[in-house]
Amino acid sequence: MDNKQAPRGQFKAHDKKLPFKGVEAIETGWLECFDYEYAGKPIGDTMEIVTTTDEFTSVCPFSGLPDFAKVAITYVPDKKCIELRSLKYYLLSYRDVGIWYEHLVNRMLEDIVRVCAPKRMKIVIECNARGGLKSTVTAEYAAS
Repeated sequence: MDNKQAPRGQFKAHDKKLPFKGVEAIETGWLECFDYEYAGKPIGDTMEIVTTTDEFTSVCPFSGLPDFAKVAITYVPDKKCIELRSLKYYLLSYRDVGIWYEHLVNRMLEDIVRVCAPKRMKIVIECNARGGLKSTVTAEYAAS
């Protein structure tokens, strides 16, 4: 080879891992709800709320590198609705947390159901491609 190194020998791996926080940094206390005044009324019993964002970030628990995703939360309220400002703060609390997508979707569902006790809820997380692979993870809840 003329004076150029092969790409494989040109760079060092450095065994790099960026620092990140654990799941204890997820701020569930930031989630707030307001009373749904149509609860128990025929006109309000089947209303479905869909909230989406394509600005969600967390980090890979292996490398600490950022992961980006679209989150869609769909639910039928019972007596409470999620206050959106508080939901945004809650979602932002994940930005430095190392968590697998498969755990993330279940943790998010668990936290939000605990706060607003909906009739049913579905969370879909569409993860941006990493290494050429794109994942979509879904978790659902239905009151018994």
